[in-house]
Amino acid sequence: MTFERFAVEDCSDGVRVLTMCRPEKLNAMDQQWFAELIELTSEGACEDVRAIVLTGEGRAFSAGGDIDMFAGLDGDVTRVRPHLKRVYEAFHSVELCPVPVIAAVNGIAYGGGLELALACDAVLAAASAKFAFKEVTVGLMPGYGVVRAPDVMSRQWARYLALTGRTAGPEEMERAGLVQEIHPDDELRDAATSLAVEIAGHSSLGVRVGKAFLNRDTGNGYAESVEATTLLFGTDEHRNAVRAFRERGD
Repeated sequence: MTFERFAVEDCSDGVRVLTMCRPEKLNAMDQQWFAELIELTSEGACEDVRAIVLTGEGRAFSAGGDIDMFAGLDGDVTRVRPHLKRVYEAFHSVELCPVPVIAAVNGIAYGGGLELALACDAVLAAASAKFAFKEVTVGLMPGYGVVRAPDVMSRQWARYLALTGRTAGPEEMERAGLVQEIHPDDELRDAATSLAVEIAGHSSLGVRVGKAFLNRDTGNGYAESVEATTLLFGTDEHRNAVRAFRERGD
């Protein structure tokens, strides 16, 4: 398998490491990224895999959606709605992946990056990791996050992050319930791989069926969130915020 947005490494014991490899864009998510993630987490792609580690190259896990892609949508609902459905399909594919997916959050996890972590079955974080829902700063809401975060974290933490756009560290996210382990930056990947090997050593069928039951209701509310977020993409407030962001060159 050859991919542009992900490096794929098959380790021993049925563990696969997927590394987002767009460091110059802080592993920002574009249409190619979504398509590849869906393919990599499909039943067919995981036939010989027992656990997956998902991490990022460089100083970011993922900074979220590619802002240039947002600008290209220009608030046109005929383009925004199918785009958002694709985004949700990609995150949901992680939840529906037949094997456990462990997030190794190595740095920035903003917007879609935090949402991606929410979709994973376990989250390990580097000591330097940073988490935030930045959508509110560009006139949007974290569409997938507002549905999924209250289940993974407390509703209070979900509201705090989604409504403020503030950045939280790994210790805060551990208290919130998202992060299970925190490791020094240079030990994160080994720790995540070790956890994946541990899971892979258990009954494959028991793990797969257990994950399927634990994630069986995760699709509830996604359709309504797509429609609400589509409306936000069409506002002048969002378009002006995206324009200002691109002019600043953040």
